[in-house]
Parts: sequence; structure tokens; C-alpha cells
Amino acid sequence: MAEFPDLDWCQQRLDALRDNIHVLLKGQDEPVELAILCVMAAGHLLIEDVPGVGKTTLATALAQSSGLTCRRVQFTSDILPSDILGVSIYDPQKANFVFHEGPIFTHIMLADEINRAEPRAQSALLEAMLERQVSVDGETRPLPSPFIVIATQNPLDFSGTFPLPDSQLDRFLFRISMGYPDAQAELAILKSPTAKPTLEPVLRPGDVKRLQDATARVYASDEIIEEIQAIAHATRAHASIAQGISTRAMIDHLNAARARALFHHRSMVLPDDVRALTVHVHAHRIKLTAQAHGNAQDVLTEISQRIAQTMG
Repeated sequence: MAEFPDLDWCQQRLDALRDNIHVLLKGQDEPVELAILCVMAAGHLLIEDVPGVGKTTLATALAQSSGLTCRRVQFTSDILPSDILGVSIYDPQKANFVFHEGPIFTHIMLADEINRAEPRAQSALLEAMLERQVSVDGETRPLPSPFIVIATQNPLDFSGTFPLPDSQLDRFLFRISMGYPDAQAELAILKSPTAKPTLEPVLRPGDVKRLQDATARVYASDEIIEEIQAIAHATRAHASIAQGISTRAMIDHLNAARARALFHHRSMVLPDDVRALTVHVHAHRIKLTAQAHGNAQDVLTEISQRIAQTMG
């Protein structure tokens, strides 16, 4: 295993980032950690929950703390792809069309209530999320680096929602739920409901790129990689799963496990890193059969536990 000279520096920056976000989000340890892991692994984050539990606050706090630019787009049923990507407008002085960048040209794009938009608007994000670029009017334009989509969505049984296509769900590293804050944190919110401080950044954009590069260097043994592959293969053969895990999802699982190891001050991946993230990485990607018992989380937990026993 190679030396890891950035470990102390990473510890300091990650601890500062976590503590800063907790100024706004008290009692939300797991969602905050997963959001930070998503940035470290250069992935995209989907937050699904009922309104009013802090989905937008988490995305905003992450952007403010990391020193990255952030633009918010409120997805509605009438939003168009050009409202996201940008549009070319004719300039009579130049006698030519001039491209005006849309809100997607930012480091962190907050796609608020993404499933309220029609599929045509949702599809505007597909190329950006995978290739970090957009194609408009026959020209390809790169997006800022790093580029991360944090999307929020209401549960699918809410009125006025459109389910995200499988191809888009597969581009999200995690799907998480905020849940309600604990009683103590909720009481603090009630006592000061208008207190919304603006966070000072504790990182610079260059620091984020350095954290991502460090994450990619975290050591993962052959046994770790084989366990991730075993989980994927088990989903493809499971009686309750109609559509198993893709190769891209396996790569995402490995990147996320590396990020978790570094977040917990380690330069190598442990089996616990793989197992702790299995549900978060894969629950939104698999499709269950009509005869399946339980939900995707239950099936993945059973698979992960069985593979863990096999791997030892």
C-alpha cells in the first residue's frame, strides 16, 4: 500500500466541512456525511423526502461551506431544457447568435423538486451528469470543475410528480432521505425559527479537487473489489430483483467506499465501508419483481449480509 501524505490535511478539511454544515443542520449526521462523501467521490446526490425537512438547506450549506458556486433551479411542469442549459439569442450588433449560459454552468446545481418537471426537462441533465458537458446548438461546452448535481424530489405518491427515468437514476451516486431531526435539534429550531446564518466557506474550490484526488488514491484491496462484484452479481441472480446492478453502479460503490474510508481518517477501504453504503448506492438502481417480498432496502440488506458472511 502506497504512502498517503495528504491524510492529515484531509482530516482537518473534512472535519471542518462537517462541523460547518452542522451549524445549519443539527441532528442530521448521516445525511450530512453522505452529502460530503458524494462531493469527495465526484458523484451526484438525490434527496427524497417530504417537504420541509431540510433538503434544500443541506445542498445550500454544502455549497456555502465548500466555497463552490451554487445555482438553484426550481423544477416545474412548464420548465424547458433551455431554462437549464441556456439559449442562443441573436445579437443585431454582432449580426450573430450569442449563447447565454443557463444555471447549469456552476459547481453545484441544486435541482429542486426535480420530479415535478416533465421528462423532456429532466433529460437536459443526462449529458451533464455523466460527461460534465452540455451540447447546445451543435456545440459542446464544458461545465465547471467540479460539477455536482444535488436534486431533491418529493415522494412519488405526491400529486404532480413524474418518475425519473432509469438512465437518470443510475447517474446519482446516492439516494438518501433526510428524515426528521431528533427531538433536541427540533426544539432548537423551534426556539429560533428565523435564524438562518450564512455560512462562511471552510474550503476553496481547489481544496475540493484535492479531496477528490485524494479519495481516488485510497487503497482498495482485491478482496474489497471482489465483495463489491459479488454484491452486484447477487442482485442479477436474485429471485426478487428484475433488474440488477450495472457496472457503473459497481464503480460508484467502490468510489463511495474510498470516500467513506477517507472521511473516517483512513487511507484504505475496509469491508465496513462497502457494507455501510450498499443500500444508499444501489436501492434506487435496482428493480424488484412483482412477487418480491419487502422493498429494495430490505433485499439489498439481505444480500449484503449474506455476501459478508461468505467473504468472512
